[in-house]
Amino acid sequence: MKRRSLLLLGGSAVVVAGAAILVGPGTPPAPDTGNAPLMFQALAQKLAEARRIEVKQGDKHVVVTRRDAETWVLPEQDDYPVRADKVRELLVGLTELRLTEPRTSDAAMLERLGLDDPAKPGSTASMLRVLDGADKPIAELVVGRRRMRTQGNVPETVYVRRPDETQSWLAEGRLPLDADPQLWIDRDIANIARERILKVETNRTGEAPLVLTRTEGPEGRLAVTTPAEPPPLEEASLDELGRAFEFLTLTTARKEATAAGQPLGTTRFSLTDNLAITVTGQQDGDTVWLRFAAAGDDEAARLNARWRGWAYQVGAWKVKALLPRLDDLKKAEPAAAAAPPALPGLPPGAAPAPAR
Repeated sequence: MKRRSLLLLGGSAVVVAGAAILVGPGTPPAPDTGNAPLMFQALAQKLAEARRIEVKQGDKHVVVTRRDAETWVLPEQDDYPVRADKVRELLVGLTELRLTEPRTSDAAMLERLGLDDPAKPGSTASMLRVLDGADKPIAELVVGRRRMRTQGNVPETVYVRRPDETQSWLAEGRLPLDADPQLWIDRDIANIARERILKVETNRTGEAPLVLTRTEGPEGRLAVTTPAEPPPLEEASLDELGRAFEFLTLTTARKEATAAGQPLGTTRFSLTDNLAITVTGQQDGDTVWLRFAAAGDDEAARLNARWRGWAYQVGAWKVKALLPRLDDLKKAEPAAAAAPPALPGLPPGAAPAPAR
């Protein structure tokens, strides 16, 4: 009896232990990496001297340079400012990168981790370099594949190595690498609600003036007031014009002085809160460059601080809203009914003789 009782108790313990595993917390606690060495010691202090960031991924390559204490710019895009948060996230990620596990030091095996020579054709490795004013490296590393984990409380990890070493590491930390220049810039030009536009006055080169005014009431909409008797207009086109400054983003930008082309005209938008915005356009081949200038109070000053000195290229649909033409607002002409095909032996349009 004693032996049988012990066996029963032992079996129960196994069942309870199994149940605890199944219904327990489920996600194991994240490993303690507080004692793992930093990849770059005392880097935070050295980054005060940083003047250049280079990222190379395959055939893509981006260079970001420091213009002053707070501003980083893209030299290849006329020194257009980049997103400060993106630079900060990358540099902070470098200072917090910890080497948690050594991996292969066999050069032939590095490709499996995405850590082979970044200059080799077809390589998936990335090269990240942070340089000082004398182009001396402050931090540089080869970045490979990220290791995906499903647990929600486990930090990001990535394979890394130093450029002059074959020893690879699994590192803990976030390194948001992008070699596409378009992903570094703040693409927002403006985001102003349609309800704020009260009047639109356009003077396109070689065309009659066009004026739209918002009708009265809470449901007021922009309507053409000049010319006095406009043709039938497309409501969708009028609505798009009203959203001219909603989620307005650039495709590219350049210094105002370098944006050439033939004058397209200007549009003045009168808005609520004593704000007015003037848009000036130039046509350079298939490209339209737009300049923006605001007038008014503090809001105008903030907008001008962003726009001053720059010309922007935007989507074609936004050009039609920012420099509208009456022809672009007209309703499409209904398609003419096609003539029936001619019968054999009869001239086109002739009807056959009635049956007898």
